[in-house]
Amino acid sequence: MAKLIVADDHPLFRNALINAISSTFATKATIETDSFESTCVALEQHPDTDLLLLDLHMPGNCGFLGLIQLRKNYPALPIVVISASEELDVIRRVMAFGASAYVPKSANPLDISAALNAVMAGELWVPVRLKNQVLDIHSREAEDDLDLAARVAQLTQQQYKVLYYLTEGWLNKQIAYDLHISEATVKAHITAIFRKLGVTNRTQVVIQAQRLTLEPPVDRAMAQQH
Repeated sequence: MAKLIVADDHPLFRNALINAISSTFATKATIETDSFESTCVALEQHPDTDLLLLDLHMPGNCGFLGLIQLRKNYPALPIVVISASEELDVIRRVMAFGASAYVPKSANPLDISAALNAVMAGELWVPVRLKNQVLDIHSREAEDDLDLAARVAQLTQQQYKVLYYLTEGWLNKQIAYDLHISEATVKAHITAIFRKLGVTNRTQVVIQAQRLTLEPPVDRAMAQQH
């Protein structure tokens, strides 16, 4: 029996996923979170977590950046990414950045169970039809992504938060207010981010970070227009 954290900001999908898991996979406890920050808190409070099911599009997650940060902070924790996207490049990069499995939100309960059981057995899992393509990550672009991911992994948790706000276009004073720190501290974090990512200004930071972020899925993007 496994202890899970299910991290997704859509309550209906989160409940449906938990129901699908409970019908086919033995669990001893399931913790629910709805943002990247609450997921980090839950991981600190539950160090005995066996599996993390992570939605790439949660608030604060910023695409692949959150996965990279979690992989650094919890290197032994199996992470199963759950996403609406079924794009080959997205799945390939998720696996390259350290996920143990990629489960599309369209997957049926049996596939979800197969993925979780495979991960608990120490294996990698992606949809069968994509396995050969996804796990072939030896391209120049993939190598560049992995190099950037390694640089991002050098950031501290606070620097990661500042990077996230930079990608959102926040000003230093806004970042300082939200993180309850001084503007001087924000500037110090930004200087450290420049050094670790090998850039010299905010524009270059955002360009680099955007390589590791995702566009909103179609359904959510449409919802924001209404």
